[in-house]
Amino acid sequence: MNILYLINHAGKAGTEKYVKNLIDAYHNKKAACFFCYNEEGELSQSLKEKGIPLFQVKMTSPLDLKAAYIIARICKKHHIDFIHTQYPRENFIAILSKLFWPKTKVIYTCHLTLKNNFIWRVLNRIFTPFNKKIIAVCNNAKELLIENGVKADKITVIFNGIRPSEKIKSNEFKKELNINDDTVLISILARFYFSKGLDFLIDSIKLVKNESKIPFVLAIAGDGEDFEKIKSRVENEGLEDCVKLLGYIKDSDKLLASTDIYLNSSKCYEALSFAVLEAMSHKIPVVLTDVGGNPDIVRGEEDGGYLVPYGDADLYKDKILKLINDPKLRQRLGENAYNTVRAKFNLDKILEDTFRTCYEE
Repeated sequence: MNILYLINHAGKAGTEKYVKNLIDAYHNKKAACFFCYNEEGELSQSLKEKGIPLFQVKMTSPLDLKAAYIIARICKKHHIDFIHTQYPRENFIAILSKLFWPKTKVIYTCHLTLKNNFIWRVLNRIFTPFNKKIIAVCNNAKELLIENGVKADKITVIFNGIRPSEKIKSNEFKKELNINDDTVLISILARFYFSKGLDFLIDSIKLVKNESKIPFVLAIAGDGEDFEKIKSRVENEGLEDCVKLLGYIKDSDKLLASTDIYLNSSKCYEALSFAVLEAMSHKIPVVLTDVGGNPDIVRGEEDGGYLVPYGDADLYKDKILKLINDPKLRQRLGENAYNTVRAKFNLDKILEDTFRTCYEE
């Protein structure tokens, strides 16, 4: 069996992690894997080093017939059985490639929780009947796919997953930040982009600072177009002492090993966050906004944290303060978080479910 994974940007975000997990699990074990992309990035470099056959194809629009023809030629030459796409544009191009080489089946994994406009809904009704299977990584993604014109019987929900293991707590990152071991370290891994709700996060942290009698530091790790805007906001609000902007960090495990509380402040477009799952696998309690796939991860303390409506800075602040003030609660919820990941988001089971659903059924 030969599988071609198709993506636009081969970077370093959650979708790329998803693709890497599939290729690592299946290549030379269950199938021969190939990788096709538009823009270079961390993932394409990593797969190149592993010897995965790579193809760079310029993709300019959902109806890019030139790209579709090139992909069809790749499929014919390498006897590709399945093209597995990750976003709508590449999915439509892959389906168009069947005009030139109809033998290949097309799988689509939806990583978005996005309401489409009329044109995209029409395109979905035209194109997605030609998908063999569509995977939604959270329940909200499935609901929106149906709303966006996709037939419900095409869609299967399979969550993202990670491989949980016993992580060793460490205060090393606290030392790098020049903070005491007893300072509560709160962290978030996020792109500096409007959908990640970082303005809402700053609003909430300002309230926490006004009320907390226990020292804390919020470390925000990531990069993106809004970095300078958020940096200016932190400075203007006088929060430099308790908010640290780290930029992109490659070794997130090191940060998480020192983290006491993990946050997700997303406003929209959140599917099912790998970063939240990684934090929970470190036995860290989480405070999440009630968007996208977050309700599939945590509903309450029994799952390892709290779910708060986006925009309710007072309630978000209250949940953070509750965890800051109670180390025993943090420990209990951290254990619950770890158990949730093991029970619902175990990567090995998810990889088996994905292979069976996409390539065998």
